[in-house]
Amino acid sequence: QVQVVESGGGLVQPGGSLRLSCTASAFILHDYPTAWFRQAPGKEREAVSCIGYGNADPYYSDSVKGRFTASRDAAKNIVYLQMNSLKLEDTAVYYCAAGAHFCHASKTPLIDEYEYWGQGTQVTVSS
Repeated sequence: QVQVVESGGGLVQPGGSLRLSCTASAFILHDYPTAWFRQAPGKEREAVSCIGYGNADPYYSDSVKGRFTASRDAAKNIVYLQMNSLKLEDTAVYYCAAGAHFCHASKTPLIDEYEYWGQGTQVTVSS
C-alpha cells in the first residue's frame, strides 16, 4: 500500500524559510512526477509546484516563483520543497502528491492527475 508522508511544516516569521520533505513507501517518487499543493482556510486547493522527469524544469505557480524550489533526492526517495522569503499568504496546509504522468514547467498541475496524496503539513507564517 502506497503511503505518502509530508514533514517539515511549522511556524515561521515573514521572510523566513522552511523546507518540506515528502517521502513515500511502496512507491519510487523519482519514477513519476511529484507535486506540492496547498490549501489555505476557506480556499480551494491550489498547485504550488511539480517536479517531473530527469532534469526537466519544475513548475512553479506565479505566487511562489523565485521563492520556492523543488528538488529530489532519488537515493533517499525524498522530494523537497525549499520555501524562502515566506509571506503571510503562504500560510496553508501543504500536500505532497505523487503518481502523475506529466509535469511541465508551463502547465499547472491538476489535482485529478495525482494518484497518491499525503495527509498534509501545516505551514504558518506569522509575526
